[in-house]
Amino acid sequence: MKVGMFLPQIGEYATKENILYIAKEAEKEGVDSLWVLDRLLWPLKPKTPYAATPDGTLPVEYQNVLDPLTPLTCVAGVTERILLGTSIIDMFFQNPVQLGKRFATLDVLSDGRTIAGLGIGWSKDEYEVSGVPYKDKGTRADEFLKLLKKIWTDDIVEFKGQFYNIPACKIGPKPLQEPHPPILLGGFSPKTFSRIVNYANGWIGIAGFGPLGQLEQMINGLKESTRKLDKDPSNIGIYIGS
Repeated sequence: MKVGMFLPQIGEYATKENILYIAKEAEKEGVDSLWVLDRLLWPLKPKTPYAATPDGTLPVEYQNVLDPLTPLTCVAGVTERILLGTSIIDMFFQNPVQLGKRFATLDVLSDGRTIAGLGIGWSKDEYEVSGVPYKDKGTRADEFLKLLKKIWTDDIVEFKGQFYNIPACKIGPKPLQEPHPPILLGGFSPKTFSRIVNYANGWIGIAGFGPLGQLEQMINGLKESTRKLDKDPSNIGIYIGS
């Protein structure tokens, strides 16, 4: 088992000094990875209730959230070994080219230490402010992941899909990791598990949203989805946040 920790990227403790101190101390103590999350809004009257609080509001700390990839880029310059991951970035709220370049840039500047943890989001408010329809999320996610991998691996990128189109062009930089940084997906549905098997390298789950037995059931469900698609469950990484 490997151990990671979140950077102080939210709330009153989200300062440059705290982030750099935690990153350097974590590497010194042998922590394997550092993580950040993504949050665009703190709605006063959320259209989609937050599942982890009784009244559906987000934690007050989420009123102040640093952009996720910027702190990791700062941390890349003061560390040498520790892995740098997102848990998670909601992929639809940037276009694939922008997000692909940002992850690739972090991978170059960190000498290949990036982990791309992605999700499809749940907040209707954040979808609305991003100009993305709330429907067809699964189909859009499949297309987004296909395109993201092409951006990272193809010398000439050309794509024509239902949601995204790119004329034949070159897009750089490419990540240092080959074929690309590990892709992890968050989510709990069978469709998410199938998407992981088809397009990703692992799953990000969350402890604390239910009994441990429920978490075990989800892990078993992921393994079963992997077997149904004739893949080896041992090749799917499992990352549990809390």
